[in-house]
Formats: sequence, C-alpha cells, structure tokens
Amino acid sequence: MRLYEHEAADIFESVGIPVPRRGVVHSSEEAVDLAGRIGYPVMLKSQVLVGGRGLAGGIKAAASPEEVEDLARALFNLEIRSLPVRKILVSEKVNASKELYVGIAIDGSSGKPVVIASTEGGVQIEQTARERPEKVARTHVNPDFGFHAYQARSLLQGLGFSQRVLISCSDVLVRLFNVFTRWEALIAEINPLLVLPNEGVLAVDARMEVDNSALHRIAHPLPEYLDRFENPIERKGREIGVTYVDLDGDIGLISSGAGLGMATMDIIGQRLRPANFLETGGGITEKLLYQCMELVMMKPDLRALFINVYGGINPIQEGARGVVRYIREHNVTLPVVAKALGNRQEETWEILRSGGVHVVTETATEAAVQRLCDLLDGEDGKANKSTIDVGAAHGHFAG
Repeated sequence: MRLYEHEAADIFESVGIPVPRRGVVHSSEEAVDLAGRIGYPVMLKSQVLVGGRGLAGGIKAAASPEEVEDLARALFNLEIRSLPVRKILVSEKVNASKELYVGIAIDGSSGKPVVIASTEGGVQIEQTARERPEKVARTHVNPDFGFHAYQARSLLQGLGFSQRVLISCSDVLVRLFNVFTRWEALIAEINPLLVLPNEGVLAVDARMEVDNSALHRIAHPLPEYLDRFENPIERKGREIGVTYVDLDGDIGLISSGAGLGMATMDIIGQRLRPANFLETGGGITEKLLYQCMELVMMKPDLRALFINVYGGINPIQEGARGVVRYIREHNVTLPVVAKALGNRQEETWEILRSGGVHVVTETATEAAVQRLCDLLDGEDGKANKSTIDVGAAHGHFAG
C-alpha cells in the first residue's frame, strides 16, 4: 500500500533523515497562510497516490502569495490519472548544488533488497538504468546481515562527492534502509536527495510503499488511514476479494491467476496498452466473474476487454455465465476476447459465444492477442471509413 508523500516524509523525519519544512493544506487560503509561515519561495505538491505528478502538472513552484493562491486553486481543480487533488503539500523550495536518487526495493529475481543510487536518476530513473547502467550504482543486501555505513560509502564512492557529502549521503542511505526493513516496505526512495551548497543534504521528495500482507506485523505506528485505497476501482476490487491494479491503458483485463495475468499484460503491452491488472485467484463463481466485469468496466474509455482464464480447479463454465450475464444486462458493445482452457472448456466456449464473446481456442495467449488486435484494427477501419463518408457528403473532399 502506497503512502502519500507527506506521510512518507514524516516517517523519514522520525528516523533522522533531513526533510524540508512543510505542511499539508486543503484549500488555497490555507496554502497562502502556510507558505507565509514557511517563507518564500515554496513548492506546491499535489498529494495523490500515483506517480508522474510532475509530468501531469501537479507540482509547482511559487514565489509570492498571489502565485500560491492561483496555483493552489488550479491544483485543487486538477485530476491526475483520474484522481482528484484534495490536499497539497506546501514545502520550502531549496537551492541545491547537486542532486541524486536513492532508493531501496525488492529485487524480484533474487528476493533480496537492492539499494540503488544515481546522480542522474530524476523522474526518469528507470530509463537511466536501461540506457546508461554505468550511471546507476546498486548493491544487494543480505537481510540477515543488514546494511551498514561502510557499505553505503562503498556504493556511493564512484559518484564524485567530497568526503563530507559522502558521509552525509551514506548516513541517509543507512537510515532509509532501516525504514525499509522496520516498516516492511516494498519500496522506499528519495527522488531527489539534494546536496546543499553547505554540503548538507535534504530529502525533498519521499516515496514509500508498504506490503499489505505485513501490516499486522508492523510494530511501528503508521498513519491511521494505512488501510485506505484512494482509487475507487482498486477499493472495490479489494471489497469483492480480487487483486486489481489500475494502469494507464485502454484494454481491460481479467485473468484467473497472478502469473497468468502478468504474462498476459506483458504480451498485450507489446502492441496495446493494458488498462489494469486483475486476477481472480481460485474459487471462480458466476457472481465473482459478473463482479469482475462490473469492476473492469468502471474504467472509462476502454477499447476492448481481454479475458484469460484457466480451469484447473476453477469452474470456468460458471465464470463464463457471469461474463455473459453482465454483457446482456449492460448491453456491452465493445469487443470482448476470451481464452479459456482446462476443465469443461468446450462448455465454457459455447456459453461465451452465446454472449457475443470472441473465443480463441488456441493454447498460446499470443493468438488471442492477435485476434484482439485484428478486431480493433477492424473497428478503427470502420471509424475511419465513416469519417471519410461523412466528410465527402459535405463536400470536404470535392475538387
């Protein structure tokens, strides 16, 4: 579960990581008042539980009360990835001589924490890691041994810092690792960590995600709203007992397992843009698949829906009835492609076809995605032809 930036900053500060003077406001009037107490210039940072706030226009600098009022009012009218901005973090704006990215995450291949640092990360740290891996320093950590100051200094040595800055950054990195382990985080990062002209350091951004399954074990207090889900679709998914993660695309996805879902996302992502990740787990029922259809269709501007289920212990024929019932009751007209294999698959295919679903019987998911692409290409072609016909009727192409 992801924390707001201001929540993560409070936790970082509690373990001794230096952070800016700051506060959270819920109106433009509060923003002006707080900015005056902090001192100009200030940063106004939208507090939403998604990344890419800066690229979406959700982070602004202001140098006067008038600017704060105007920009705060605009931010409160902003939506970032469909999430409304309801609160803003106002913090001091700090000049820096250098900045770097530092972060800790779980390496999926080794299962161990990996500590990462880069002087060229910024908002494009993933791109930097891909295109210029020599600019990114990283080391894996044995959880039983921990992460210590000498390891942090060794990691940061090649980044060109003075001895004083090296020691300060190393101290922050060790404290960040302590946060990561004490709060059982999936990721803890500072992007950027500023190096100040006096060679001090300041964490001007804070990101932290906590493992939901570990919440009951965490001995250290977390904000009382840790169990909240800001995205309404993700919240509803949790209520019906499925795993739903909202994404930026327009192809809805339902799968019957996490591995199958991730593989399907990867294959779809090579040519199209998945709108979500959803996995039902075991215990498929007609009601559950009806609810999954309802859940995925909450996403606006979908172009198509892709269903990939496997019937080992799952009664996929019951799930198919739920899919078809939803399609009929809600008059779904967008293309629905399904690959359903396993126990009672022929019965499942017939049920799905009765609801207008495009059933793919091949084993490879790639074949089903190809069918989806063909359908969408056909829809696009019809739309283009319709546009041309209308234009011609009005003489737009005459002469």
